[in-house]
Formats: sequence, structure tokens, C-alpha cells
Amino acid sequence: MKQSVSPLFMLFGILFTACLLISNILAIKIITIGSLAVPAGVIIFPISYIVNDVIVEIWGYRKARFVIWIGFGMMVLSNVMYQLAIAIPAAPFWANQDSFARILESTPRIGIASILAYLSGSFANALVMSRMKVMSNGSNFSLRAILSTIVGEGLDSAIFIFVAFAGIIPAKQLVMMALVQTFIKTAYEIVILPVTIMVVNRVKRVENENVFDNDISYNPFRLKEV
Repeated sequence: MKQSVSPLFMLFGILFTACLLISNILAIKIITIGSLAVPAGVIIFPISYIVNDVIVEIWGYRKARFVIWIGFGMMVLSNVMYQLAIAIPAAPFWANQDSFARILESTPRIGIASILAYLSGSFANALVMSRMKVMSNGSNFSLRAILSTIVGEGLDSAIFIFVAFAGIIPAKQLVMMALVQTFIKTAYEIVILPVTIMVVNRVKRVENENVFDNDISYNPFRLKEV
């Protein structure tokens, strides 16, 4: 018997991956929020954590683990394609090669930082959300969403900033950057929380799903368990 796949689950998985890929491009630009300088990816990347919360809440950690690895695969594929496109000689009449390469190329150090931060933060977020749901018997969704975001986004920001910029930017400034990004992303989650709750409740009714991870391995590499 073939396992059916929910169209809504597919939609959230696609949205998660799209937010991840878009944020990686937007992060190249630095913007200011008040007096704070942050990557432009902050305007969309927190949505991936909100989607992560929704997937864990409705379909459980197994499905979230699957989506996280799909996102990782697409991130690697997109970066390989970017580098390939940069390496292929441009048409003689096309004068934007330098600008194109400047936007899409990344150093190995930045690439490693992005991968480590993404996997650590996403899995931490899903783990906290899943365990807290079981411990609270499904209550206090708002608290669970906020705390899982603080853990996941905090880990993501700290790993990326320290791996990417340690030795380049003073340690005190690195700590401040990590704290600021975590604060902004968590505030984003809190502001949009009413919408998240509405979506979760609606999808639960439509899907008739509300998975509790009572018997599960949290090993991130157990991809056979979907």
C-alpha cells in the first residue's frame, strides 16, 4: 500500500524550502533596523522557523526531519548551480558578470557556517517543539512556539556568526550580533503568532492530524522514519 502525501504538508514543505533559499540570497544585503545592522534575510528567514513549528505541531518530528533535510539538499544544489553558472563564460555582449558573481558566490567559510547553522537551528527548534508538546499534553502552543524559536534561532545565529566571522570581528561584537539577530527573529515570531495559531488550528481541522511524538527517535539521520 502506497503512503499518501497530504497536499497541505507538501505546501508547507515547499514554503519552508522557498523561505530558506530566498533568505540565503537576501542575506547578502545588509540593512538597518533602527540603529541595528542586520542581513536582509531577516525579513523572511524567521518564516521558515514558523513553518517548522507548524509542521511539528501537526505532523510531528518525523515529517519535520524529512523537510529539514530536503531544505538542506536544495540549499546545496542551489549553491552548486550558482558556482557553475558563475564559472561558465558569459556571452560577449553581457556586461554584468562581475555583479552576478559578486552576489552569488560565497567563500567556503560562509558556506560551512550557513550549513552548520541551518541544520543545528532547525533540528533544535523541531526537537524543543516536539518534546514540549508531549510534556504539556498539547497545551500552551504559544509558549512552545516562542521557546523553540529562541533555542533554534539563537543556535542558528550564534553558529553562523561565530563560524563565519570569528577572528575577523571582535568577540564582543559577535556576541552582540548574535543576540540582536535572535531578538529580532523571536520578536518576528511573537508578532505573527496570532496568524500562526489560526493556521495551525485550521490545518488541524482540515487534515484531522495532531501528532504526538510519544515513541520516536530524535536522531536527525533516521530518514527511513518519515
